[in-house]
Amino acid sequence: MLSIVLVQPEIPGNTGAVGRTCVALNAELVLIHPLGFRITDARVKRSGLDYWPHVRLTEFASWDAFVAERAPREDQLFLFEEHGSRSFYEPTYPDDALLVFGQETAGIPEDIWRRYPGRQFHLPMRSPHIRSLNLANTVAAAAYQALRGKL
Repeated sequence: MLSIVLVQPEIPGNTGAVGRTCVALNAELVLIHPLGFRITDARVKRSGLDYWPHVRLTEFASWDAFVAERAPREDQLFLFEEHGSRSFYEPTYPDDALLVFGQETAGIPEDIWRRYPGRQFHLPMRSPHIRSLNLANTVAAAAYQALRGKL
């Protein structure tokens, strides 16, 4: 099962929209605390619409708690950052891929980023006038790419 992992997300609307994408793709949503909002926030549910009760949600107190419980294989991990060295079109994604995204304003914390050399990916940008996409848009694009040919 594909899992979308949000590390310390800050904007409830983005998390709600990502949850909606997870429902559409039958993917798990993993939230790594601390969050910049309460999961009960009306803005999360408003963005997730009436789909929120169907989100397969798992929460962890920290990245280390997530790693301790899930023990992810290196080939499962795909860390997405604007400075990722590889295009998200390059890899073959396993069925149990973990697509990892960081905070909207700060990205994936550097201590996490550095633990997984060669596992950092980016979405190509054709315009020099933009450095990143909205988190929910990036998650949707990456998730659909990971599931390409599997839907």
